[in-house]
Amino acid sequence: MYQEEKTFNLRFHLEAQFPEEYDGDEDAHAWEHDWETRIKPEIIKAVFNALRHAPSWSAHIRNRGMSATDEVEIAMTKVFTDGVERNGHETQHEQ
Repeated sequence: MYQEEKTFNLRFHLEAQFPEEYDGDEDAHAWEHDWETRIKPEIIKAVFNALRHAPSWSAHIRNRGMSATDEVEIAMTKVFTDGVERNGHETQHEQ
């Protein structure tokens, strides 16, 4: 079987800014908790909802040993059998 690969990264950098009088951990990193429990799950759900519109691709979350708080990898596969995509569309062959 011949296989081709490509990596695409969509990276989020999170930052919280506080006033000068802020004395460190007063909020117990509530901003980080908000990201992990509310925002990040909605983003992941939106990605999988969008991928449902591409039935010739299969997708699943893959763990590469990093903490899910630091990285979420979505592995995607498009399978061709005899020049036909899994959803039944023929591929273009060079002539």
